[in-house]
Amino acid sequence: MINSVIDISHHNKVSSFAKIKNAGIYGIVHKATQGTQYKDPTFVTNRANAIKAGIKVGAYHFGVAGDAIAQAEHLVATAGADSLLVLDFEGNPQGHDMSLDEAEHFVDHINTLTGRYPGLYSGHTIKEALTKAGITSPSQTELAKCWLWIAQYSKAPLVPKIWPRWTLWQYTDGAFGPEPHNLDGIGRCDRDQFNGTLDELDQFWCSNSGQQVIA
Repeated sequence: MINSVIDISHHNKVSSFAKIKNAGIYGIVHKATQGTQYKDPTFVTNRANAIKAGIKVGAYHFGVAGDAIAQAEHLVATAGADSLLVLDFEGNPQGHDMSLDEAEHFVDHINTLTGRYPGLYSGHTIKEALTKAGITSPSQTELAKCWLWIAQYSKAPLVPKIWPRWTLWQYTDGAFGPEPHNLDGIGRCDRDQFNGTLDELDQFWCSNSGQQVIA
């Protein structure tokens, strides 16, 4: 495992992407969209500055109840089909939650638009949704085709049985979970372990962002 990824949104105040890079961060997954209209106001500028500093940037969409197809199209239109893409599937404190069916429609349409499935970010929400739906096998849900980004602030993540392994593990939100929480250039933030080596992270990022993997 390597501690080389963070995820941020407009709630984070970045003082230096160069310092973030020098602290050992390979990639950032930035909030890009929510629903069918909202765009994170810091996404475009932060992405440009991070890339300039030599950091890979992916984009996540906060899923809400409603038209999942339109939400998928909104993410791709905002972030680009060649970005590493993620569906954030969790409770919506501002309204109704995205349903399991809507999440499946979302990831299926991302695959239609880009030729690959996005990552799925979730914590207890996905576990509760799968249990409620009686899903115990990968063959029962389209979400099993997504790589898993699990949020769990404990010593080690517990993976829902439909996935053989986790790819990213958000182990802290900057306040709870194992150390380290702080990072030069941004301070406290969501931090993520990658389940592999740095070379494997590079290959993973390229293959999940429409880029050619150079052997």
